[in-house]
Amino acid sequence: MGLRIAIFGQAPFGRDVALRLVEAGHALVAVHAPPDDSAQGGRADPLAAEAEARGWPLFRHRYYRRKGAAKPELVEEYLGHGAELNVLAFTTAFLPPEIVDAPRLGSICFHPSLLPAYRGGNALAWQIILGAEESGVSIFKPDEGVDTGPIVVQKGGAPISELDTSASLYFDKLYGLGVDAIVEAVEAIADGSATFATQTEEGASHQGLVDDEVAHIDFSRSAEVVDRLVRGCDPQPGAWAEHERGVVRLFGSRLVEVGHRALPGTVLGEGDEGRLLVALQGARALAIAKLRVADGKKLAALEAGLGSGERLV
Repeated sequence: MGLRIAIFGQAPFGRDVALRLVEAGHALVAVHAPPDDSAQGGRADPLAAEAEARGWPLFRHRYYRRKGAAKPELVEEYLGHGAELNVLAFTTAFLPPEIVDAPRLGSICFHPSLLPAYRGGNALAWQIILGAEESGVSIFKPDEGVDTGPIVVQKGGAPISELDTSASLYFDKLYGLGVDAIVEAVEAIADGSATFATQTEEGASHQGLVDDEVAHIDFSRSAEVVDRLVRGCDPQPGAWAEHERGVVRLFGSRLVEVGHRALPGTVLGEGDEGRLLVALQGARALAIAKLRVADGKKLAALEAGLGSGERLV
């Protein structure tokens, strides 16, 4: 039996969830996507574009709260959808309980970790930064906490390799798993077989956002710690260090053995595959594919103009 679903999401992930739910026989009574920023140089949102192309009712709001309280006009608009279930497909909007709890079947939300570990808004980055060996996805019912609600579907078995970045972990390993998990959860809710398991606090963790304070590279740390930080901050915000030309952000890194005697943070010159080598502890180095210097564009690392012997701190 198909459900009347309101989806809150964005990007290709939100689009693919929407398409799969329609293919499964559910009706999208509302699609909530971020406002259109294409006029300011942003890209058109794939979920919104799909909704427009297929005639799905589309709503585009950035904020659903005002001074911490629900915007009454948006709650009234939402209630007009007549949704039986909300699906939160990687939305960045903070929804008030007047919307989250309104449908008769409530809401379900996607999270890119094996809850209760790595709660919070930057779970992908923290799993790499803190050295997790396996990842997965969780579909849960939102409550008043941050990613603390009962879980309806969880899928693991996604190994985190020593080359993974936040981008590769998401797109190559968790994206498809997440779409499948949401569809599976909706089907279980629709046929009445869903069970919601209360999250245990054993193994629970919550990490804050990965901002520039977190992303600053401390070259006194071990090579493994620095490597994980750079990969976890790739593509956003980009792990960084100071250079005489300004902040330098590093992307596309891998850890290599080079046998140098330079101080950590020293630019060693060209490595294999057109990468730039930066010295780390223990005679190891980061092999960097791309750099962004100051406010410039992201460039191939060897084209960024950093010379051998110069230091990042």
